[in-house]
Amino acid sequence: MACAPTSDAIAEALDGPEVIYLSVDIDVIDPGMAPGTGTPEPGGMLTRELLRAIRQVVGAVELVGMDVVEVAPPYDHAEVTASAAHRVVMEAISALAARRRDAGGAPNPTRL
Repeated sequence: MACAPTSDAIAEALDGPEVIYLSVDIDVIDPGMAPGTGTPEPGGMLTRELLRAIRQVVGAVELVGMDVVEVAPPYDHAEVTASAAHRVVMEAISALAARRRDAGGAPNPTRL
């Protein structure tokens, strides 16, 4: 099954809703890169591919929240899956900050 380009997926997700809640299932990453999940699936994305997609999605949509699911610490050798999940969240936060900067918005300490 071929994957649609990220821009096509974003356009489809935006067809209707005003805001987006993003849920990232960590087992989308190939188990060689993220073994710490309950349902490893060979042939998944590389971590860098997922991080690029997160930046593109968060940069293009009105994000209201997100989560990262399926991280299973008992199976996470050397904590590489937890590190990937951490980086997914950091990429999303960075993309939100870049959007705010590009829109000319100054940080509002009362909203942090």
